[in-house]
Amino acid sequence: MKKDGFTTLFTVEQTPEQVFAAINNVRGWWSGEVVGDTSKVGAEFTYRYKDFHMSTQQVTEFVPGQKVVWHVIDAKLAGDKTEWIGTDIVFEIANKTGKTELRFTHVGLVPAFQCYGDCSGAWGALVEGNLRKLITTGKNQPDAFE
Repeated sequence: MKKDGFTTLFTVEQTPEQVFAAINNVRGWWSGEVVGDTSKVGAEFTYRYKDFHMSTQQVTEFVPGQKVVWHVIDAKLAGDKTEWIGTDIVFEIANKTGKTELRFTHVGLVPAFQCYGDCSGAWGALVEGNLRKLITTGKNQPDAFE
């Protein structure tokens, strides 16, 4: 799998299993509406945020405590409506000396994309903000963009 794309990572005190559980509680950290199953390989779910983002992901990897991959099979974004189609959203979990590192990569989300600035900023708010807070507090997070 190519790794070109937007990447961010952080380390937390929680276990890899707790981080994995939080990632898969998509409704608890991804602002907007999530419809469908997010909990097994082959599952598909649609994410919608107001009128400017809709995407459908298929879970292509689901390794407890280690990795989750969503493949974007459809997308309608503001600007170039198809930029996300065919990209992969990857969560890699690793034990780092008693702590847990989460590496997030949106493979295929590259600076040449019209939405790169907005999308990478949104991922920062969602992953480094909402997901990290869900992992560390165990509480669902409010809309990151309100």
